[in-house]
Amino acid sequence: MKSTPLLMPLLHNANMLFVRHIKHQAKFATMLVLALSAASATAAQPATLRIATTPWIGYGAIYVANSLDYFKKYNLKVTYQNFTDMALMPPALISGNFDGATLTYDMVVGQVAQGHAMKVVLPMGYSYGGDAIVATTDITKVTDFKGKKVGVNPLTVSDFLLAYALKKNGMTDKDINAINITQDAVPAAMLSGHPSIGVTWEPYISQLLKQDGGKKYHVVFSSKDAPGLMEDVLVFDEKTIKNRPADITAFVHAYADGLSYMKSHPEESAKIIAKALEISVKDVKDQLPGIYTLPLAEMPKSFVKSKETTSFYGSSAVIGQILVDKKQIKAAPSAEATFDTQFVSALLKK
Repeated sequence: MKSTPLLMPLLHNANMLFVRHIKHQAKFATMLVLALSAASATAAQPATLRIATTPWIGYGAIYVANSLDYFKKYNLKVTYQNFTDMALMPPALISGNFDGATLTYDMVVGQVAQGHAMKVVLPMGYSYGGDAIVATTDITKVTDFKGKKVGVNPLTVSDFLLAYALKKNGMTDKDINAINITQDAVPAAMLSGHPSIGVTWEPYISQLLKQDGGKKYHVVFSSKDAPGLMEDVLVFDEKTIKNRPADITAFVHAYADGLSYMKSHPEESAKIIAKALEISVKDVKDQLPGIYTLPLAEMPKSFVKSKETTSFYGSSAVIGQILVDKKQIKAAPSAEATFDTQFVSALLKK
């Protein structure tokens, strides 16, 4: 049946409305797809953690995790900045320029005592010869330091090691002439003849001990003499812990994967660490015995009340007293104020 002239405009309008409806639906569908794609892309973007650190053989599991994309596996991007002067790291964390840092526990005790809100979330291990006081061979014991110049970086683990060595031998920093030298600069300073005693860590210890076929320098006191006191820890400020627990959990889990790989693939791990530290594989193997990397099963012991210095309770008491004696802090904080156990607990339930 043909349309009457009266119906023609109505049909035309109906068709136009239908076409507009279809176009509107298509536009809406396109916008919906784009919105969902954008949301999906945003959700897929990894979170970023900014970490202040320093080159150190004890961070092997971090280097492995980074190289093998374990952080990416947990949808996390980690950016690092290496500091040659470790004393600058706590202020950098406090300022908000970084989310976390790899510090030594003595530094954490000092910072918390001064009212800075930061906590250990992961105990990584402790130095066992990887930090040392090196001297010329004519200086045979700590008491020989009296009246002599000693190169040391203030407010760092090296400063603490020196203070501990002096205290163990009935001395204080007033008995020596401390010269401000960063750990990486100690070898060059000592080789120039000033000073004859320096406090440093690997790989700089090995560099000095190799001089003149090993006849010029030797270790007088090392972290072997203070087991557990020079512990490497991963630290975050309390604000980040409160606001970003999932990202910290991701970091800790990636670190654990790095530990596992180091255990099952020692040769490959040594190559990764060597590349990260820009040293030889042989140097890595020579230096690794100078640290004790905590296996997962032993991490909880760091949080258990004990007088042993491998516990934060025992070590914080010793560290706190030394820092008070040095007048770096007025009073030692409680051990509980320096750490947060939730991340290690979650890791062990994985």
